Amino acid sequence: MWLFLTRRLRMWLVLSVVVPLATGVLRRLGRALERRRGPAAVSNALLAAGDLGDRARATLRGGRRGRRG
Repeated sequence: MWLFLTRRLRMWLVLSVVVPLATGVLRRLGRALERRRGPAAVSNALLAAGDLGDRARATLRGGRRGRRG
């Protein structure tokens, strides 16, 4: 099925569907790991990966880069 979609449409699907889902899953894993074992390097990295997706999405929508929420 991927063969019938244009390259631009495939890229749009990946960026608009797959990346937000993946960052949400990473964030949930990081929170669950942090609840069970406390803050650690792995849980912090997973949470940072989830936040990276949010920051990238905000930047692409026209948000400010230096802002933290």
